[in-house]
Amino acid sequence: MAKIEPTVASPADTAMPTTVTPAPSYGAPVNIGSSMTAGDAAPVTEPRQLDQLSRIEEKAARIEEKFARYEAVLTRAEASLERSAHKVDAAAGTMDFAAIRGEIAALRSRIDATPRAGTLFTTAIVTALLTVALTVLVLRFGVPGLFGSLLVR
Repeated sequence: MAKIEPTVASPADTAMPTTVTPAPSYGAPVNIGSSMTAGDAAPVTEPRQLDQLSRIEEKAARIEEKFARYEAVLTRAEASLERSAHKVDAAAGTMDFAAIRGEIAALRSRIDATPRAGTLFTTAIVTALLTVALTVLVLRFGVPGLFGSLLVR
């Protein structure tokens, strides 16, 4: 971002004499750039005007300093935004959306393959009945080779 310097005025052309009319109390117009001597010239500005001009210059300098500070802040913000945009672009470039879609499809198929409530209740009932039946058989007939019948006939 290039800094733009404001131009206040162009340099005066010294080839042509300039006529300045001072305040009414000072008399006739004065030709600046003519062949008048320094003793003949009337004062062009009074001290009050010089003070006002210096105050205006000071205000302009303060405004220029504020402008420079704001410009620096905006330049830093722009650089930060550029860095963030590059990071987002790099992150988006590394993402493989087709692979993510494939992973989601595989996860969905695994979820669909899990048993639902009806299957779980049926499995629990069948498991309980088989456990009871096998326990009764072991108690009645024993385990061959380990121990005999535990229930008396």
